[in-house]
Amino acid sequence: MSSGGAVADTAINSNGPALAEEDKSLGEKKAAQITVLDGEKAFPQGEYDLTQTEEHYDPEFPDDVYPTMEQKVTLRRMPDSFPPRAYAIAFVELAERFSYYGTTIVFSNFIQQGLPPDSPSGAGGSTGQSGALDMGQKASNGLITFLSFWVYLCPLVGGWIADAKWGRYKTIQRGIWCSIFAHLLIIIAGIPQVIATKGASIAMLILGIIVLGLGTGAFKPNISPLVAEQYRRKLLCVKTLKSGEMVIIDPALTAARIYMYFYLMINVGAIAGQVGMVYCEKYVGFWLSFLLPTVVFLVCPFIMYFGKKHYVLTPPTGSALGKSISTIKMCLQGRWSLNPIRFYKNLKSADFWDQARPESYADSERPAGLTWDNAFVNEVARGLDACKNLTSQSAVLNTHGAPNDLINNINPISIIILIPLCDMIFYPILRRVGISVSPIRKIFWGFMMASTAMIGAALIQHYAYQESPCGNRAATCEDADGNNLIAEGINVWIQVPVYFFIGLSEVLASITSLEYAYTKAPKSMRGMVQSLFLLTTAIASAITSAFVPLAADPLIVWNYGVMAVLAFFGGVAFFFTFRDLDRAEDSLNDLKAGEVNEVHAIASRREKEALADRSHPHTT
Repeated sequence: MSSGGAVADTAINSNGPALAEEDKSLGEKKAAQITVLDGEKAFPQGEYDLTQTEEHYDPEFPDDVYPTMEQKVTLRRMPDSFPPRAYAIAFVELAERFSYYGTTIVFSNFIQQGLPPDSPSGAGGSTGQSGALDMGQKASNGLITFLSFWVYLCPLVGGWIADAKWGRYKTIQRGIWCSIFAHLLIIIAGIPQVIATKGASIAMLILGIIVLGLGTGAFKPNISPLVAEQYRRKLLCVKTLKSGEMVIIDPALTAARIYMYFYLMINVGAIAGQVGMVYCEKYVGFWLSFLLPTVVFLVCPFIMYFGKKHYVLTPPTGSALGKSISTIKMCLQGRWSLNPIRFYKNLKSADFWDQARPESYADSERPAGLTWDNAFVNEVARGLDACKNLTSQSAVLNTHGAPNDLINNINPISIIILIPLCDMIFYPILRRVGISVSPIRKIFWGFMMASTAMIGAALIQHYAYQESPCGNRAATCEDADGNNLIAEGINVWIQVPVYFFIGLSEVLASITSLEYAYTKAPKSMRGMVQSLFLLTTAIASAITSAFVPLAADPLIVWNYGVMAVLAFFGGVAFFFTFRDLDRAEDSLNDLKAGEVNEVHAIASRREKEALADRSHPHTT
């Protein structure tokens, strides 16, 4: 800080509020002389040395002590605990996933297979094949594929509506009721009397799928940000543990912990719904497989309603999507080039965002459409980095190529086990020995774990071909009587490590991407960025379909091998593309929210200045 500023001899706490002269309890080490210059506060060198501007004081936590630059480097960081209300909202996600996966897991048999003999409910019993509509495999695959794309396309609308119009709470509630209506339609489709009139059952099912996509689209992009918003601390702070160790409480690590346990809830709901409803389908009928998930889901609107007064709710601020597009367009002016190398260099230019910053123009030269402040440009840049991050990893990590029937069971179990292990053992040990567990590095190692899993799967498949009596036709190997012949020398449990590494890759990459989509998105676009993250799942499913020809004998080894290579080189490319974001992690997390309206921005700044004058009186 320059010495040309006016000096005030007001002693203050390094947190920001004025420290009364008679208050001696804080000790001399927490008092400092303040230098005021252009609205900034500079603290002299000392244990609590920190140069901070007004937004670096959090009025919700007035007793927090902020770390010095030295402490940021030397002190161990750890996540904070988070409030019980976050668990209540996470349980709503568990119930929603139970209902979604519990219902859709039986769609294939319901659509593809015909009614078993003497079973109007479609239950196949212990020896028979469950079924109902007898529409064949193509129709089954078509409807299920449509649902997969539909439920990840609709969040684009749900995320925008929450940001711009309704807010997250109202959008989630309406999405829940819309999904409940969809489940009721699907229950009707599964009633034995309706199955008997095949056309009515098909119509109810298709209508239910369409409405279910609309409800899921309103629910999914908003539920995880609502959980994360229940934790209110935004800035790093120093705390002393009972052991006497000083540590830094890091809100970014806390967000990572929240998303880990949120993801755990997703997988608990998914595996409970999938396993339970398959047995209902087999021994009772489809109507029960559709009814029980609906009953579980019915608790959700009441949890949301009765907990509303306890939740931290963010009102809609008007989506900044239009202004964000205008910002990017302004930055692209004069940078287009038919030469792809030159164009890429222009995009990577250090001054790329300067054309959209108000500070780059005199008042008389400011473009007419520039109605935002500098902080908003910083948020758009950070949000764009988050979106590029998500898109680059989705193309590989969701295309494991492993058999679905095993993934649906072993994979969620491995994730449920790995999340607490990572949170309570692995990550703390790495942080204690000084190894960074930043988001970009976690996603990179997620790629590596996926590659390792596919290498393992390729090796197992190779040895399966060697052990099979039919060589590389192992999947269709039969004896003269039509009995399946298997590779006797290979135990099926040898596949467990493969699914362990797949689960670990999801813990490292998928959960971190969810967290990144929340922490780096502009506050007025969190729902929209989450919806873009969900959309990448649909894109990944489309990419996966290109590898279907490799997913059968004798090419399965190649299938796994190609996935391993793509994951490895995709991870390397990802790391070298985004490693700079790791170096800027703290500064990105500290960005203040921007304004998208010039008048609003000016009024907001004046209000903050007035508040600062009242909170920090000084003489000049």
